[in-house]
Amino acid sequence: MSLLTTTPGNTKPSLSERYAGVRGFTDRLTADLGPEDATVQSMSDASPVKWHLAHTTWFFETFVLARLDGYRPVDAAFESLFNSYYNTVGTPFPRALRGVLSRPTLDQARRYRRAVDESLRGALDAGLTERDPDAAAIIELGLHHEQQHQELILTDIKHAFSINPLQPAVIPGGLDQEPAVAAPDTGWTTFDEGNYEVGHADAGFAYDNESPRHRVWLDAYQLRNSPATCGEYQAFIADDGYSRPELWLSEGWATVQGEGWAAPIYWRNDGGDWSEFSLAGRIPLQADRPVTHLSYFEADAFARWSGARLPTEAEWEAAAAAQPIVGNFADVLMQSGLAPHPAAEVRHAEDDVGPLCRLYGDSWEWTSSSYTAYPGYRPPPGALGEYNGKFMCNQYVLRGGSCASSSDHLRATYRNFFSTAARWQFSGVRLARLA
Repeated sequence: MSLLTTTPGNTKPSLSERYAGVRGFTDRLTADLGPEDATVQSMSDASPVKWHLAHTTWFFETFVLARLDGYRPVDAAFESLFNSYYNTVGTPFPRALRGVLSRPTLDQARRYRRAVDESLRGALDAGLTERDPDAAAIIELGLHHEQQHQELILTDIKHAFSINPLQPAVIPGGLDQEPAVAAPDTGWTTFDEGNYEVGHADAGFAYDNESPRHRVWLDAYQLRNSPATCGEYQAFIADDGYSRPELWLSEGWATVQGEGWAAPIYWRNDGGDWSEFSLAGRIPLQADRPVTHLSYFEADAFARWSGARLPTEAEWEAAAAAQPIVGNFADVLMQSGLAPHPAAEVRHAEDDVGPLCRLYGDSWEWTSSSYTAYPGYRPPPGALGEYNGKFMCNQYVLRGGSCASSSDHLRATYRNFFSTAARWQFSGVRLARLA
């Protein structure tokens, strides 16, 4: 089974079909969660599943349906409750308190989704995008926004379930146990020095922070062919990696000391038997799976311990530009009833991806690049200008996508970003060094 997201002869779905597909996948992800599951908020960085369901709906209502003459919102109170950070729209309800809201209920949130879906489908059938061409671009943005929240639903509920002593499965279908077709490639691929073009090239959807396209000079460098594995990270731990300040950035060392970190967030060592919490529950740690749930600080310390470094985002993009979108993705796994989790092998050897593999899926890969504006960047006007630009401070860029990402959501220019101490995402590391 190939995981290429585009193949010759594929027909691009209509906007209405894509809307139904993305919204339907969110419903599938959350279908087995009860009201208690959907209300819990385990930390301020996470949000309740119920809030994600309503917020993504609020996006379409606020930025698309509100453009229609005479449209009346489903509930005026939702404007604040389910606003995330759009201050030009209104005053958002405090993020850290989302988990205390027992009302609206999960059923009400789902009814809200159905009501907005019915209104938007009706507007599309009535020729909305022909009358208002900007609406099509906003709907497309909203669909990619929802795909981001699908990933957050998985990572947020995983964090919540990991705290539960019962260690329950979020998705009870188990993990992908496909036999290995090849051992991880621990070699390196060399890239010549030169001027490289990076950034979106106006072909298909991209977020505003992926533009403008521009040139960067790169000295000759090498990227590790595969992402770092759990077994390699175990060796870092065994070599007292968390106890050696010379390996850590100053703020990272302070965080390790203050938080008592000694392993990735979901790992546990019971008398030498390592395990990790997964979306299918607690499982034995598998050494050949890519390591995930690392903070920027941990990824940087591991790279330093390995005698290497993290790649810059330009190095990563230059390497990935010619690679097909092949990987281990949530939508493909869920079609088989499997819980998203990093794969334990180099998958599908029949796909010609070259020695540099697994750039997409499995784990987001930390880069050493601060999340900042490209030369000439200007945020879009209006409330949607708040989507990306205002977060260009105290964040680092990750590339590639993860096992919790959808296959049609990713591209080489995609710039994900998180704070340096964030660990609840499927974030990992690919080593780099000068050639």
